[in-house]
Amino acid sequence: MAAALTHATSGDYEAALSLWEPLARKGNARAQNNIGACFVDGLGVEPDLDLARRWLELSAEGGDPVGRRNLATLYFKGQGVGQDYARSAELYRAAAGDGDGPAQDMLSWMLLEGEVMPADPAEARRWALAAAEQGIASSMTRLGMIAHNALGMDRDPVEAVRWWRKGAEAGDADGQAMLGAAYHLGAGIPRDRVAAFAWLLRAHAGHSALADRFFDAVRATLSPEEESAAQRRASIPLGEVP
Repeated sequence: MAAALTHATSGDYEAALSLWEPLARKGNARAQNNIGACFVDGLGVEPDLDLARRWLELSAEGGDPVGRRNLATLYFKGQGVGQDYARSAELYRAAAGDGDGPAQDMLSWMLLEGEVMPADPAEARRWALAAAEQGIASSMTRLGMIAHNALGMDRDPVEAVRWWRKGAEAGDADGQAMLGAAYHLGAGIPRDRVAAFAWLLRAHAGHSALADRFFDAVRATLSPEEESAAQRRASIPLGEVP
């Protein structure tokens, strides 16, 4: 598996597949997942969603959380299978329970939105916390939204800003947009127009639609010198942001 991963990391998926296939046929669930993922994205093979589904089903049955999560995605999107949100949620929940961070993040989103399964803000927050602990930036931003909008908890602007900052510093564009908005409005944090625009610049570069709500309004409040200061601050690597 280590040698196959080295090949895959370097972009040589054909070599990786040649190593994964015998392992997968012997029942290695992670190798089965990896082959399925290659058939989804056409990595080293022609895309084939039916074969992808077959390999991912084997992986999921073998207990691999990544396989369960990837199969859940097929059911969520209706790729190679009939769209089935209930089955998707079942698989995401199983993968999340096994500690898969991206599955925890997706399950949290589904539980918060309430479009494909009944909304449960308290459980959404629980899974977002689990994903955030694994460094999933989008869950950090979601925790900020939960605190800001009083979903399953009392409204807490300071807690919202704390999580938006974590998401922003981890590179989530929506977290950057909301942190910028908080600086602009002075919600949960002292107003700072330069900091607001610096974070909105990062969010805009990351294609966050949330940034569009505030970008022009904040820019209009700045002097040319302040705008230049914000642009300089936005160019600082995230790990060095003051």
